[in-house]
Amino acid sequence: MNDKLTKLPHDLPIPKNDGKASHLLGRQIPNLILPSTKNSFFDLSAIEKKYGILYFFPMMNMPEKDLPQGWNDIPGARGCTPQNISVTKHIIELEKHDAMPIGISSQPIADLEQLSTLRNFSQILVSDNKLEFQKKLNVPVFAVDGNTLYKRLTLIVKNSKIIKVFYPVFPPDEHIFEILKWLEKENEN
Repeated sequence: MNDKLTKLPHDLPIPKNDGKASHLLGRQIPNLILPSTKNSFFDLSAIEKKYGILYFFPMMNMPEKDLPQGWNDIPGARGCTPQNISVTKHIIELEKHDAMPIGISSQPIADLEQLSTLRNFSQILVSDNKLEFQKKLNVPVFAVDGNTLYKRLTLIVKNSKIIKVFYPVFPPDEHIFEILKWLEKENEN
């Protein structure tokens, strides 16, 4: 895979915990059916695995389009493509833990479908371009170039209940290892 897609610059600003996800632990996932890259629509409250790994990301770069000016200077913004590539690379380990990864972005579904096909992603990506999660659970967001985007965050869900929150997530390309370590520890109990 192209290093440009999988390697992040070493000088990216590290996001700080602003406390905007501290209210999520223990909350129920709302009944939301959103457009997805695999089955037209996906019901996020009806995950059929033991664990749902809901990872929110701002947006992936589209071929032939530029990212917003100053994108690399926004703490936590850069790294969506490497993060999604790392999830795909470790999908078998996630499945061994009966976990289903689902990427969530406010990016339009047409973009996510194109990128999922182009990058051969194994996981489902869903488009929440109406920010339903933000409205129902107050999931952290930020604004850039007139668009509201999700901050990078991972929720681990069991029986539609949030049992673990990773926030902030950094570096995004290595976050999969935090998730796998947590799942291993959880399954030991």
